[in-house]
Amino acid sequence: MDRFDAMRAFARVVETGSFTKAADTLHMSRTSVTQLVQQLEARLRVRLLNRTTRKVNVTADGAAYYERVLRLLADLDDAETSLSGAASEPRGRLRVDVPSPLARMILIPALPEFHARYPDIQLDLGVSDRMVDIIDEKVDCVVRGGELTDQSLMARRIGDLPLGVYASPSYLERAGSPAHPGDLENTHHRVVGFLGSRFGKPFAMHRREESIKVQGRYVLSTDDGNSYLAAGLAGLGILWLPDYMAREHLASGELVALFEDWRLDPMPLYLAYPPNRHVSAKLRVFIEWIAELMARHAPVIHPPLS
Repeated sequence: MDRFDAMRAFARVVETGSFTKAADTLHMSRTSVTQLVQQLEARLRVRLLNRTTRKVNVTADGAAYYERVLRLLADLDDAETSLSGAASEPRGRLRVDVPSPLARMILIPALPEFHARYPDIQLDLGVSDRMVDIIDEKVDCVVRGGELTDQSLMARRIGDLPLGVYASPSYLERAGSPAHPGDLENTHHRVVGFLGSRFGKPFAMHRREESIKVQGRYVLSTDDGNSYLAAGLAGLGILWLPDYMAREHLASGELVALFEDWRLDPMPLYLAYPPNRHVSAKLRVFIEWIAELMARHAPVIHPPLS
């Protein structure tokens, strides 16, 4: 038994919850994966997995062993890619979670460039705006807008997203155009709400010496950026949007900019990862690549103080 092959097989079974799925991703037979895990259990003299006819669950010992296996495999990958002739070819599986609009409009269209540069990196891309538990969900890194609330994470600021306030023509025809941001509080006007994150808090707006914080009232609140935009386009309320989300719809006339003489602070964009997670070669090159990508779309305006 090759111990590292057995560790990889075990880790993939834990991640997929299935011997069959693990075999498919490893390009091995199900029998081979099963035998490797059985041999590993025999060597360790402990049961790592509970098997039923329907699913595979990791045992308590297996879960603890899995965390160590991840670090060992990451160290092995990094050692191999650091050798002469291999340093430019990082490889392996990378699990990343990004906001849905950023994935759809910026990240995914640019991925051919990433894979042309790093063809041996396999990306498992989670696309969501929910709060992801990086450690419990075993995600290598997340990209999030707004100030980070979990100060235990390692983070790099990769962009500053300019913001604006927008509404659809159908909304403005029905409710009228607000003349002042304060009109959005305690009136007939409505915003589209966003559950959690930066969009769940009041927005500070500035005009010369005047400043105001606006939150507004909503008839719909959502936890997904694409749904948030769709609700605004449908006339369900006023939106606060990063420029990259609004640009196409502003040009087509589907959205109208409001309060253009007011300024909003940009939304910082961070890439975060666990402080105790080994920063492998594949994670390092992804961080550098996405920093390059965001520098083209929304460069950091206010770099952190050193």
